[in-house]
Amino acid sequence: MDNSPLGRLEQVSLRSIWADEAGDFTPWLGKPENLKLLGETLGIELEPDSEEFPVGPYSADIVCRDTASSTWVLIENQIEKTNHIHLGQILTYAAGVGAQTLVWISSKFTEEHRAAFDWLNEHTNEDISFFGLEIELWRIGNSSPAPKFNIVSKPNDWSKAVRQQASAGGDRQISEHKRLQFEFWTGFKPWLEEHTRLQSQKPGYQHWLNVFLGKTGFHLSSIASLWNTETESYGVPELRVEFILNGVSAKDQLELLRRRSEEFRKRIDIPLVFHNSEGSKSCKVYVRRDFDFRDNSKWNEAFEWLTKYLQLFSDTFRPIINAL
Repeated sequence: MDNSPLGRLEQVSLRSIWADEAGDFTPWLGKPENLKLLGETLGIELEPDSEEFPVGPYSADIVCRDTASSTWVLIENQIEKTNHIHLGQILTYAAGVGAQTLVWISSKFTEEHRAAFDWLNEHTNEDISFFGLEIELWRIGNSSPAPKFNIVSKPNDWSKAVRQQASAGGDRQISEHKRLQFEFWTGFKPWLEEHTRLQSQKPGYQHWLNVFLGKTGFHLSSIASLWNTETESYGVPELRVEFILNGVSAKDQLELLRRRSEEFRKRIDIPLVFHNSEGSKSCKVYVRRDFDFRDNSKWNEAFEWLTKYLQLFSDTFRPIINAL
């Protein structure tokens, strides 16, 4: 047994590291490695776009892209506790940028501002998300301070999706299999994030759940579909894991990957399908299996299969994305 003494966590003042909010804190937060840490906390993969983004006579702290949806993410940060000025700023900037995800970071969220973000999450449609976070710094002994983000307000994905469907005409408009897919992804997302470091989008009423790869134009997708791509029929449902390529170079990139198919086959233990649709700008590489996901007693088996191949695809394709 190791009897060496354990260190003691010590909280570090934010001002001792970032003396100035605009001059120190915002540039630190805007670095890719720190946005990655923030994105891991939020469950969103962030691609930096700009700092001090002009909105009329004002400027937003940080503007990013959500790599899965290519929508804007607005980040407003402050070192002190939240105040009404910053609440007004983040709403004003969001309207000017057209952001769908609003992130407010502060050293301390007051109860009134937490309640305001909770109310906004409850009363806006599912396309808009409000995240309130507190940031702390900690160290052990003489170690460098380490940042820690704590979420104090976030959207309730289930209630917002249900509310959006209800406003569109009631629960009767949600088909039974769409409801089942939503429940399937609601169960799968925490499973995936418990067993891997992969981050996915919010569950929805659809047959897919996208997983981030950290670069615009590429992502993974997990599929639970009633359509069987092998039999080209609705006889037996299937699961798929796909590597999606988008953009003007996607088809050329797919051909480069096809030339390395034997290399990929050695890493991925089931046949790969290279799919290039003439009617689409995107293309994909995927694996599949027959699986009736409508039987929820077998969901753990489905979750294990999807997780295995999402991780294999991430390990295989993520390193070559930059070269593509």
